[in-house]
Amino acid sequence: MYLPEHFSDVSEAEIAAVIAAAPLACVVAQTAQGLIANHLPLLRGPDGTLIGHVARANDMHRLIAEGQEVLAIFRGMDGYVSPNFYPGKAEHHRVVPTWNYEVVHIHGAISFQHDERTKRAAVGLLTREHERRTNRAAAWRMADAPADFMTEMLGGIVAFRIAVSRVLAKAKLSQNRDARDYRGAVEGLRAKGNGALADRMAKAPGRAG
Repeated sequence: MYLPEHFSDVSEAEIAAVIAAAPLACVVAQTAQGLIANHLPLLRGPDGTLIGHVARANDMHRLIAEGQEVLAIFRGMDGYVSPNFYPGKAEHHRVVPTWNYEVVHIHGAISFQHDERTKRAAVGLLTREHERRTNRAAAWRMADAPADFMTEMLGGIVAFRIAVSRVLAKAKLSQNRDARDYRGAVEGLRAKGNGALADRMAKAPGRAG
């Protein structure tokens, strides 16, 4: 990933926030059949590994070798920034369009697990995380489903973990613009309905207020 200095100062808390807000990662790997990519929800475990599962019918777990390096891409907020957002445009017109975004690339060695205990743990961790966010006290639990049905469902998946070896994070949020044009980008995005990205920019280190 191209990572200019302006956009590389991303804290661990910001990385965690991107992963939590956009857990559907694109997992990319080189195989004998060429590059493959699968879109899978992942969860960061207590030990830092990425936890997920894939359908047993998906050839991903057959095409990727045990311990092979893969890349998991988490895409955060993004939005188009028009030159019209910049107050400086009216003075010198030396501006062009751009795209602001946040992204996290995590590299690591993948390992697959086929035993029911590990698969049950992976599904349990993922569903607990997202059910609590979605339904709070009414969160669905695996125990709510009939035992035989749950066993059948678990038989149709393969669990995996990615042992993280490298993390690259990029927050391209107009940090290379002067203060006036930066505020213009924030206000322009907000006016066009992208309030979430505008709020994120407004709270960026060194840019608050």
